[in-house]
Amino acid sequence: MTPPGFVLPDMLPAAAEIFLLGMACIVLVVDVYLPERFRRFTYQLSQASLAGAALLVLATFPDTRATTFEGAFVADPMAAVLKMFILVVSGFGLFYSRVHLEARRLMRGEYFVLGLFAVLGMLVLVSAGSFLTLYLGLELLSLSLYAMVALDRESRLASEAAMKYFVLGALASGMLLYGISMIYGSTGSLGFSAVAESVGAAATSGSGMRLTLVLGLVFVVVGVAFKLGAVPFHMWVPDVYEGAATPVTLFIGTAPKIAAFGMLMRALVEGLGALQADWSQMLVVLAVLSMGAGNVIALAQTNIKRMLAYSTIAHVGFIFVGVVSGTAAGYAASMFYVLTYALMALGGFAMVIWLGSAGEEADRLEDFRGLNERNPWFAFMMLILMLSMAGMPPFVGFWAKWSVLREVVASGMTWLAVVAVLFSVVGLFYYLRVVRLMYFDSPEEKAPVSSLADMRVVVSVNALAILALGIYPGALLRLCAAVVVP
Repeated sequence: MTPPGFVLPDMLPAAAEIFLLGMACIVLVVDVYLPERFRRFTYQLSQASLAGAALLVLATFPDTRATTFEGAFVADPMAAVLKMFILVVSGFGLFYSRVHLEARRLMRGEYFVLGLFAVLGMLVLVSAGSFLTLYLGLELLSLSLYAMVALDRESRLASEAAMKYFVLGALASGMLLYGISMIYGSTGSLGFSAVAESVGAAATSGSGMRLTLVLGLVFVVVGVAFKLGAVPFHMWVPDVYEGAATPVTLFIGTAPKIAAFGMLMRALVEGLGALQADWSQMLVVLAVLSMGAGNVIALAQTNIKRMLAYSTIAHVGFIFVGVVSGTAAGYAASMFYVLTYALMALGGFAMVIWLGSAGEEADRLEDFRGLNERNPWFAFMMLILMLSMAGMPPFVGFWAKWSVLREVVASGMTWLAVVAVLFSVVGLFYYLRVVRLMYFDSPEEKAPVSSLADMRVVVSVNALAILALGIYPGALLRLCAAVVVP
């Protein structure tokens, strides 16, 4: 019997999350009883779980904003689009991971189970309707990633990276939770709608409560900046990217960035939108530091995973550039940027996996030397990815940068756009260095490259999608503009 006054919440908006939770538990149990020769079934079941969740997201795609679980869970078009990209990117990530893990006889069910729980955390994060839901999704994602980094117990670098990630992540989570407690103490609520009303009243009245809210805001921004890897909260990024197995690095560097953007939109824009003048100033500082440090330090890297780590930090700065404009168009530009960046990073790390799938790890820049002589087609695929990350036309990376720069100029911060362009010119050097190694240097030895047909097809589709989006960016731009939270 249900207690008096209890109303069963509407489960349909959370159908994808409920399904994925059930499937993750099923995969966990099934994997325990699988013989070693059937280990690939865990992978296939995990991919089916992601596909099923994606179908449920499409089937329940909302026309308008809806809430359930007493406002703690939000279903709106922005969340649905972010979830679709998270699921698609994660599906590609699991495929690339399977190729790497099978080649090294590391095919373990734990990797796929943790991956499913991490994806579940991302889905909850982008649909958070309160700080409590946001924190639960974030911790589910974070704890899964900590364990994934440490999955290769024989690797000293992986153990060190996992420990550093865990310690710094726990510190950032504690600071975020402290900020949430200060906001709760000032507003008496954790729901974003109620918090927005209270913060709006405090911001206009000029009461002493505003100081407490701003202080809480600082800690919330720290938590968001850590998850995105912005300077000066970036210390974990290069070490974790280098120390973790390449499939784990691929997973960390792609879909979680989309979830972190959703976290930023829910916490800052929806919950603390009345303090936009305050948090936009903080994000401006983080954007300049991230673009500067990320691009400059990347110049000195010889490990491509570390280079892509600092590249990620620089791209996070560009994501912030769109958000600081404080307009719906700026938010849409940042959303477009993070979605396309996830696809570019997915392809970049996939190339590292592909190059090393026939032998040892290919995580040094020197491993790309003379790739055009060994495999001209995949040298061209890497060329597309590198030039797109650098922001060169006609690739989608150019339109991503152009869209955020246009919005920040329209908001009156032309100086910030100039700074972003200057640091992009600096970043062009290390992307072109990879191109030079592939096309203008001779290979030291004719190392074998992957002969797996499915790997070649999927990597090609991934890279060519970047080119196609660059030629026809309008559809995705309009989609982001249509669904973004105003």
